[in-house]
Amino acid sequence: MDLEKRESNRPGVEETVAPVQDNDSQYGETRRGLKSRHIQLIAIGGTIGTGLFVGSGAILSTVGPANLFMSYVIMSFVLWIAMNCLAEITTYLPIKRASVPYYIDRFVDPSLAFAAGWNYWYAYTIVASAEISAATLVVQYWTSDIPVAALITIFLLVIFLLNICAVSYYGESEFWFASLKILGITSLIIIGIVLFFGGGPTHDRLGFRFWVHPGAFNPYLVSGATGRFLGFWTALVRAGFAVVLSPEIVTSAVGESKAPRRNIPKAAKRFVYRVVFFYVLGSLVIGIITPSDDPRLLQAISSGASGAGASPFVLGIQRAGIGGLNHVYNAMILTSAWSAGNSCVFASSRVLYSLATAGQAPSIFRRCNRKGVPYVAVSTTTVVMCIAYLNVSSGAVVVFQWFVNITTISGLIAWMVLFTCYIRFRQALVYNDVLDNLPFRTPLQPYVTWFTLSLITLITITNGFQVFFPGQFTASSFLAAYITIPVFLALYFGHKAWFRTPWLRRLEDIDVFAGKEEADRLEEEDVPPVPKNVWQRLWYWLA
Repeated sequence: MDLEKRESNRPGVEETVAPVQDNDSQYGETRRGLKSRHIQLIAIGGTIGTGLFVGSGAILSTVGPANLFMSYVIMSFVLWIAMNCLAEITTYLPIKRASVPYYIDRFVDPSLAFAAGWNYWYAYTIVASAEISAATLVVQYWTSDIPVAALITIFLLVIFLLNICAVSYYGESEFWFASLKILGITSLIIIGIVLFFGGGPTHDRLGFRFWVHPGAFNPYLVSGATGRFLGFWTALVRAGFAVVLSPEIVTSAVGESKAPRRNIPKAAKRFVYRVVFFYVLGSLVIGIITPSDDPRLLQAISSGASGAGASPFVLGIQRAGIGGLNHVYNAMILTSAWSAGNSCVFASSRVLYSLATAGQAPSIFRRCNRKGVPYVAVSTTTVVMCIAYLNVSSGAVVVFQWFVNITTISGLIAWMVLFTCYIRFRQALVYNDVLDNLPFRTPLQPYVTWFTLSLITLITITNGFQVFFPGQFTASSFLAAYITIPVFLALYFGHKAWFRTPWLRRLEDIDVFAGKEEADRLEEEDVPPVPKNVWQRLWYWLA
């Protein structure tokens, strides 16, 4: 039986597809304006923010270089699995209005999609605000004459303009932002390797000296083997802030991507190599060139500094006697923070747009301008990002940092739901006997997804373990660690009680065909570019 006939005969098709309550001609719709090179750089550029460049210093000083390295290895693996899951789903159904909540609604449960969608919107918006705040601190490394409020206004305005114009402008800006970011982290890793072998001005061969003294593992809270394990687990939780919510940015872009069946798999396949290079090698280099007890690192962290002054990369380079690079890499960290904020605004607005098309947010957020940009969603997200102005007041900084800490757990919860969605998606394909028609398949599935789901669930439950140790409990730290969980559950159960939705879509009611016809047509119409010379061939291979 062909797919068209099976689609028409599938039970429950009308009730499983996310509803679109109003005519698109009234609200407009998004357009496919992102090219292959945009998707490639968005995939990795959105992953690298101030978490790696600056936040890794706090992990290093607290738990030591070995724990830092192992935590990034494990979280990079989780990041890769999340990217694979999203790539399989979005390559199969790269439809407009696509987002993770849309797929959750379609394959799992509308109530779970509602809770996940608003969780995503909140998390992306707060992360964008945090990156803008980091950017202001980076500028203050050079001068404190510019008021913080003025810097925040400038960053907000530029990001808003880049996102309110045609999506191709966002893609182009992110392409160049991410390119500079990649060049910067690559040069840092190369410098670290050179210092490892004694190629610095002092010709002092570092090797793994700092892994021996002050040591590879710093015990945390208690001494002995238990303290070393707690240090590792703390590093794992903190490393989550640097990587959560990154692959979903690609999913947010799939509905506006040209040739998605060609570009999304390409981005996913190369994602793992880039993640290994940037995160795994980057975290290894940090522990090689900077000791965990470096006084300047400890001073920067205790004072809440940001920018080059708090970056373990730059501190290690200065320690080796290489002068002048601190300003260069401070500019790179500024670009990184700006780029991450730009990507998060894009993702946040597209999640809000997708929720509106599914009837789970006010329909006004569906409105698009003539360039295909959901301008109401972008504007609303930008207004909420004004929470960054809390950093103008020294007392309000504590409140803002509290919001940022909650974001990590929001991201972990989002991944738990994502992995659940993928498992149901795959089960639905098997039930309909179309698993072999999957355009893009990744290795070891679904077993690695089950394992990763279990790991992320454990990390989420235990992320605030330190508050239960004697003398460590405070109300603010406990709430920062766990308040997201009851909020998410309240959204989920509240929606379910109000709309009386079923607990889980039955496999026989899950529609795996609607929208596939359009994706197949796009694939048939796609004409891959043919390189005209060796330089274009190299570019297509890299991008």
